[in-house]
Amino acid sequence: MAKENSKTYLFESMPIPKAVMQLSLPVVASSLVTVVYNLADTFFVGMLNDPVQNAAVTLAYPVMLAFNAVNNLFGVGTSSMMSRSLGSGDHEKVRLCSAFGFYGAVFSGLIFSLLCTVFQNPLLRLLGADAETWDATYGYMLWTVFCGAMPAILNVVQGHMVRSEGAALHASIGTMSGCILNIILDPIFIMPWGLNMGAAGAGLATFLSNCFACSYFLVLSRVKRGSTFVCMDIRKLRHVTRDVAMGVFGVGVPASIQNLLNVLGSTILNNFTAAYGATAVAAMGVAQKLNMIPMQIAFGFSQGLMPMVSYNYASGNRQRMKNSILFALSVTVPTMALVSVGYFFGAPTLVRLFMDNPEIVSYGSQFLKVMCLGTTFMMIDFTVVGVFQSLGMGKNALIFAILRKVVLEIPLLFLMNAVYPLFGLPYASLITEIVLAAAAAVMLRRILRANQ
Repeated sequence: MAKENSKTYLFESMPIPKAVMQLSLPVVASSLVTVVYNLADTFFVGMLNDPVQNAAVTLAYPVMLAFNAVNNLFGVGTSSMMSRSLGSGDHEKVRLCSAFGFYGAVFSGLIFSLLCTVFQNPLLRLLGADAETWDATYGYMLWTVFCGAMPAILNVVQGHMVRSEGAALHASIGTMSGCILNIILDPIFIMPWGLNMGAAGAGLATFLSNCFACSYFLVLSRVKRGSTFVCMDIRKLRHVTRDVAMGVFGVGVPASIQNLLNVLGSTILNNFTAAYGATAVAAMGVAQKLNMIPMQIAFGFSQGLMPMVSYNYASGNRQRMKNSILFALSVTVPTMALVSVGYFFGAPTLVRLFMDNPEIVSYGSQFLKVMCLGTTFMMIDFTVVGVFQSLGMGKNALIFAILRKVVLEIPLLFLMNAVYPLFGLPYASLITEIVLAAAAAVMLRRILRANQ
């Protein structure tokens, strides 16, 4: 009973600013730590002063994005369904959803690794690896993808499930523990004074840290077995109904497609950039990693807000749901605007932190100045897509994903590269975010009016 009362207070009675921050800030913190550990790969590989090694990490990035397709399928889909089931009081459905999501992530991760291993040669060519970057890219992907897809996917999905019932802090601790270990291991495995493995060492550090994070969540589930609705009992799979599966997939499949489209866009961007050499690829990689910081802040707030929106939507408290969304936007949009200003004026210094190469600093700072201008608009986009997912409106989220990549960003990559070779590429994302922010504002207004 204490377990149910504590969750009820958080979702139903706690002051909205405190509840939103309690749910969102740990997610933002873990997202930022995740960025730091992604930047650690770039930072320590960059210290080798070898553009080929840094390009390897960049070229493998679309495959790492592809993990998010599975993460969203079983993570976002399951957590949305779990929070809505909590709001409606159906606790057995919460347990069934979590078991379905957990084992779906395990099996999908293993299949992902198998397919990438079997088709590794065409995959590397598709990513833009050539004779110069092939060995380094393979070395990085050996650990992160061929061996590491399952733990990388599972630890994120477990975090989503734990967060869905309001335990955002535990979810963040699990994620951050793996990230911190990765940061510690990176220099040991990468640098000449350590194991001198280069990009492959970064991959091995990532693999071990993801395994550690998975272990944390498994231990947590045993320790909290009597005080959590998260269930990893494989016997529950026999009782999973069509309603449960469709509830998960109804949100998860559109979210998964959204990330697959992100992979496509990133692959096209890398292939365009690769035509200008390893230095341009390395510079684009540094700019992308730096831009991940505001991106993960936006993502963290949208994901942290989701359980609050889902629960109150399902329980019928639409005014609390509406106020939570508006409060989150009132905090995050101005924050993103300040971050954009700092990034724009500090771009050369930020890029130089990772690779003190004049050509890379010149390229990277120009890329980053354009990318950072879209962060405020991105915050609005992410929040509205998170609301779609929270309410089970998977089709709306899918429409936004198609609009983002198929209608806008990918065609704009071709256009901008033709009009302004190489340096026009980041403008594709900026224009896309501006258009989507306008569409998102219109959609959010309709949703709030319909749920008054």
